[in-house]
Amino acid sequence: MLISKELELAINEQIGREFSASLQYINIATFFDSDALPQLAAFFYRQSDEERMHAMKFVHYLVETGGEIRIPALPQPKADFVSTETAVQLALDWENEVTRQINALMDLAIEQNDHLAQDFLRWFIREQLEEVSSMTTLLHTVRRSKDNLLMVEDFLARNPIVPEA
Repeated sequence: MLISKELELAINEQIGREFSASLQYINIATFFDSDALPQLAAFFYRQSDEERMHAMKFVHYLVETGGEIRIPALPQPKADFVSTETAVQLALDWENEVTRQINALMDLAIEQNDHLAQDFLRWFIREQLEEVSSMTTLLHTVRRSKDNLLMVEDFLARNPIVPEA
């Protein structure tokens, strides 16, 4: 086995968090979809797909290193949002938390002198810069638009802030 039990457990926990994020982003997407805001909906549907892809990267890594997959139970995602700003703020807060979680995984890999895990986690560290940056841009755009969400829709249509995965 090429992975410690401690890192295996931590990665399984991260798999659960990535799947939870995917579900949360679906709920945010449907919040916008039900309000006929297709650009915002599409943005969060893509985010959901990305989070699922992140979870699967971790799954495949565990399999390749001889670890066991033990995905934890997923908490119910938030379904009700009082505003666009609160939905996007939730997403930004989540991405900041994920950045801390990925950094903690890297710290554990460094502490254990696990070079394979360090190499694997570098992709996620770079990815988090993109995730936090795009959510920050979206939140600033939402705040500047005040209640005119058509401006946000136009901004997203003209300036995709998340490249295709």
